[in-house]
Amino acid sequence: MTLFAWPPQSLVNRVLPKNKVYANARLSTRLKEAFVSDLDRIVWRAKLAPETIRLTATKDVPEIQVFELALRTADINEDIPRTIDKAIPFPILFELAFEGKVKMLAAWKRPQNQNQGGGSGQWTVGDYLATPWVPAVSRRETLPVALNMSGLYEQMLRAFAPQPARRGETMAEHMERLARIRALEMEAEKLERRLTQEKQFNRKVEINGQVRMVRSEIVALSEESPREERGRP
Repeated sequence: MTLFAWPPQSLVNRVLPKNKVYANARLSTRLKEAFVSDLDRIVWRAKLAPETIRLTATKDVPEIQVFELALRTADINEDIPRTIDKAIPFPILFELAFEGKVKMLAAWKRPQNQNQGGGSGQWTVGDYLATPWVPAVSRRETLPVALNMSGLYEQMLRAFAPQPARRGETMAEHMERLARIRALEMEAEKLERRLTQEKQFNRKVEINGQVRMVRSEIVALSEESPREERGRP
């Protein structure tokens, strides 16, 4: 997995009051309780921006915020980072900390209507990419070399992805493929639960065939190159 060393000039290290972060969000009682029970504190760890890392801002990525979420439990409710993402109009990288271990969490975040060249002031937040937990003392890597903020953001997100990008695959295509894999994994788990509960032999055979088909598609989507490209010169 990848942990990044945040450049000294980018460090902020400021604790943010939890209620200030979600002040304008409409939270359910259950989610408010999760902010209290699951989250110890939010630390604005670093600001990656033209003035701190000398990369040109882009329309989609003017700057990147790095937030440390100090957790009280290893299993975070994803609605917590999603609420923070929706409240702050910049791409965010989350560094989760729990009992001496850390992991990275981030979603591909981009302005709405970006393909039409307009901006609504709203942001689209995709599925979260999460790395495994590692000791907090693990070696950290320098930031990827990039031409601008968008290039840096894409490289960092791709470093967190469970399956690497294929040759020539755009960011949108990569994220769409990962979302499809995630949806298929959920479908496979649902089918496998049905399989264990089913009593009729014929239905078991049918469901088992569906599981094999879904698992086969997951394998195909997880491979480094599409199967139809193999064997080409």
